[in-house]
Amino acid sequence: MISDEKLDRINELAKRQKTTGLTADEQEEQKGLREEYLQNFRSSFKQQIQNVSVVDENGNEVTPDKLRNAKGKRRSY
Repeated sequence: MISDEKLDRINELAKRQKTTGLTADEQEEQKGLREEYLQNFRSSFKQQIQNVSVVDENGNEVTPDKLRNAKGKRRSY
């Protein structure tokens, strides 16, 4: 999980970008922070999806094979 300080810095840089603009160093910092945030978000979202099971109205599991295979790979580690 990304720290509150980094989130605050992302927001601060975004506001400054809209008002006064950013220096080259600040643009690089912003790019790095955003990439870190997105990697964290994608990882967390992937874990949530891998915990999903799909069940039809008859109570039968109908989880797509792609998701079922991803669950199997995760458990084998």
